[in-house]
Amino acid sequence: MSDMKQENINSTRFDIPPELQNQVAITTLDKIYNWGRRSSVWPLMFGLACCAMEMICTAASRYDLARFGMEIMRPSPRQADLMIVSGTVTKKMIPQIVRLYNQMPEPKYVLAMGACASGGGPFKEGYNVVSGVDRYIPVDVYVPGCPPTPQALLHGLITLQRKIDAQSIKDARWYRKEEIAEIPIPIYGPDIIDPRQIEIIKQQTRRQPGANGSRRSRSAGIVGR
Repeated sequence: MSDMKQENINSTRFDIPPELQNQVAITTLDKIYNWGRRSSVWPLMFGLACCAMEMICTAASRYDLARFGMEIMRPSPRQADLMIVSGTVTKKMIPQIVRLYNQMPEPKYVLAMGACASGGGPFKEGYNVVSGVDRYIPVDVYVPGCPPTPQALLHGLITLQRKIDAQSIKDARWYRKEEIAEIPIPIYGPDIIDPRQIEIIKQQTRRQPGANGSRRSRSAGIVGR
């Protein structure tokens, strides 16, 4: 309510009768709309690795996410507007994360919690770990640490609130006329494949047979001799 009180103080520059200055608050639609959203962010309830323990600790009584209106962690992506990616993102898990992100309604935000979710962490360039969840879904706030403390997560959530405060209905993507396209779900097989890079993969595979074929012909000639 501090923002509302500040607006009420600034309203003295308008022609408001003195007897109504403590009862009327003048603000903009963007500020009242963002104030309502920032005070009722509902995170998606899931965890990936050790960072999830710190996220659970942040929601407990000592740190108390209820102070920010974020204590309602929803088990369904259709009732959540904040995805906290807490932990190591493996290639087997990234298709499920993208699917959950697509099922979340707009407006929605993503917070990468920890070094693993932000850039791969100590498992970067590993055979089974994605080097950052931002390679597949857009990330709004990064919280560093391995694992980050509950205070760091709270700071990241406050940073997200400040980002929401700065948004405008005129520029918000969820109010545009064009349809928001879903992110293609990665294909998990011998390795993870991003459907947005299929054309690049096809071009590279078309070049390889010719080179391999020439090598085979040379080796065949050597064997024949």
